Amino acid sequence: MKKPTRRRAPIDYALFGAVMALLAIGVVMVYSASAIYAEKTLGRPFYFLQRQLLWGVISFCAMSSMSRLDYNRLREWVMPIFTVTGLTLVAALFFPEVAGAKRWIRIGPIGLQPAEFAKLASILFLAAYLDKKHSKLGHFLQGIALPIGVVGVLLVLIGMEPDLGTPALMFCVAVLMLFVAGARGRSIVGALALAAPIVAVELWRKPYRRARLLSFLHPFENIKGAGYQLSQSILAVGLGGWTGKGFGASKLKLLYLPTPHTDFIFPVVCEELGLLGAAVVLALFATILIRGVRIARAAPNLFGTLLAAGISFSIVLQAFFNIAMSIGLLPTKGIPLPFFSYGGSSLLSTMLGIGVLLNISRQTRAEVLK
Repeated sequence: MKKPTRRRAPIDYALFGAVMALLAIGVVMVYSASAIYAEKTLGRPFYFLQRQLLWGVISFCAMSSMSRLDYNRLREWVMPIFTVTGLTLVAALFFPEVAGAKRWIRIGPIGLQPAEFAKLASILFLAAYLDKKHSKLGHFLQGIALPIGVVGVLLVLIGMEPDLGTPALMFCVAVLMLFVAGARGRSIVGALALAAPIVAVELWRKPYRRARLLSFLHPFENIKGAGYQLSQSILAVGLGGWTGKGFGASKLKLLYLPTPHTDFIFPVVCEELGLLGAAVVLALFATILIRGVRIARAAPNLFGTLLAAGISFSIVLQAFFNIAMSIGLLPTKGIPLPFFSYGGSSLLSTMLGIGVLLNISRQTRAEVLK
């Protein structure tokens, strides 16, 4: 019996189609959610649309290039990418605050958010490490503590911005990657047990985080204070009904929220497109998860499996966190909705990940020749 051979396959067109659909709907909704705000604050209703379109083109080109690069070559760049990511996170702490946080590096008119690229860097590192040290997964120190500790450096730097949502997302993805790699259940439970008190302390030590947590539990009790954003968001979702009010008809974006085109764009989608439109968006994200898992299972090596799984989990979990936050299932936190929330860094990092996923989909295991 001959050994399995690797064959070149077409890209996953179902995944590609879902991504293109989300990208198109996202750009349209950015315009709908931002036009009035842009006119009021900048006198330019198309400002955010034009910038999102530009980032969309750049991101599409980056995705296309990444889909042609053999993902196995990324192993050679793991530590340089991880190091540069850490340095940019440090650099961001020395730039001026924006909205009370130091998350951006400004280079002329361009603002980059290193934390968005840290998601990919952590996935790449974990995929390479767990592939190389797969035999050590039974040891808590080398199999669990060491890789989580290295990724923890990025989590701490992001937490200093301050930002709690992104580190929580990255930690969840890391735990899922450990599970896929075959780590023992008790070791994963141990890692979760160590992280739980850290999250609890971080939630409680900042007054605004405590206020968000309390408003999440009782969103309509302080509707003019800490619960204002969440209560307005929940009302917008309910007002959409089955089919929505129609494109451009949302009332939420009429300055009821300060920036509805960013983290709270999903309620605008619900209000304008209704439950049916929201269901289509959810189905497209589900397609990314299903196709991503399929690609992970068919990858020719463990590195590809972990890379595909990590990227798929990261995109879909981020979407889940954002949507759950905007409809009151999770406390509010600044996590963008992939493909929808305005911002070049989020869109570019997401599309780079999709490019890697498409490349892995082209390198599948062929059946054993009889």
